Amino acid sequence: MKILPFAACAAVLFLAPHAAAGEPITFDDALSAASANAPQVQADTLLVEAQQSASIPAASLPDPRLGVAVENFPISGPPAFSLSQDEMTMVTVSASQEIPSSAKRRARVARAQADIGAARASLALTERQVRIEAALAWLDLAYAERRLAALDDAVARISAYEGSSTAGVGSGSVRPAQSLEVRKAVASLQDERAELEAQRGRAAAALARWTGNHDPEASGPMPMFEIDPERLADAIDRHPQLGVAIAQARQAEADVELARAEKRPDLMADVAYQHRDPGYGDMISAGVTVSLPLFAERRQDPLITARVAEAGAAQARREDARRELHAELDAALADHAMHHDQLERARTTLLPLARQQSDLDTASYAAGRASLADVIAARTELAETELLLLDREIAVAKDAARLVLAYGGSE
Repeated sequence: MKILPFAACAAVLFLAPHAAAGEPITFDDALSAASANAPQVQADTLLVEAQQSASIPAASLPDPRLGVAVENFPISGPPAFSLSQDEMTMVTVSASQEIPSSAKRRARVARAQADIGAARASLALTERQVRIEAALAWLDLAYAERRLAALDDAVARISAYEGSSTAGVGSGSVRPAQSLEVRKAVASLQDERAELEAQRGRAAAALARWTGNHDPEASGPMPMFEIDPERLADAIDRHPQLGVAIAQARQAEADVELARAEKRPDLMADVAYQHRDPGYGDMISAGVTVSLPLFAERRQDPLITARVAEAGAAQARREDARRELHAELDAALADHAMHHDQLERARTTLLPLARQQSDLDTASYAAGRASLADVIAARTELAETELLLLDREIAVAKDAARLVLAYGGSE
């Protein structure tokens, strides 16, 4: 069990002075806002409500039918076009009700429940994906602020040598060409700063998309993630992506039962009131009609076979989703270990060496044994190493966020 060192090193974010004042948002608040405000979540929530509403009539009988008819109406002979001169003429009012088999109604209810389950699984997956994207956007924004602050500090340190270079040219201790090194180094760092500003803008735009915060500003402590590979692997069985595959398999199983239910006969109940001339009397008729699935081998059985094959395919996709999640987790853990190792090397080796080289070149320059160009090169390399350390920190942070939020649940 391992707690990431980058979290301990970055306790609180301090915003760079160049940043415009925005709406502060902490990491936890960003995730909560994404879950509540992301349009994708709202859309999938409405789809769940739609499936729940659509499931209500699943067990209901079809609407009854009302019929009105004139039977045996004469159009020739003495009683032509008369409703009362022929004893066979009558006005019939009928009502009928289809009664599907109980197997069909149970299968329809099961399919409706499977549809609700699929909608809920899709919502859970969307919520998790939205939280992950919001987390990554927040981390990108937070580290963009830190990188800008580090770069501004480096520019200030190097710019301080511009006066020394000018004085050195006047005294003859510095060649005129060397006096340009400071300006060239600052210009190069300013180019890098422009790129970092663009990265910050992209991160802010992404975070605004997921949270609805139109001018987000990352604030508060950095998140702390605990990486436990065994727990993450155990949680895969509860992963929403696998839940979607399971829900689709249940839908396919419900379709199999629907196809099998087609082999069960349905009923049709009819009742009719027949009005005739008063001299002949009125009548009532009632009856029941039964459907006869007599040719199942050419009608229902092929459909059952097709649905069984589709259910088998859904089960295979479910197993494929489970294996894919395990493979992705293993790959993500490998990347996390690599980035963590690179971060430790930058922190314990590269940055101390860059500082030592900068200090030695500065001391040599003061003693007249190194040129100004050597000092500027060392200072620039130190700035790049500081930025490299931050780049490796964010790689570790984003790895951890993906691992915990994607595989460890939504806590």
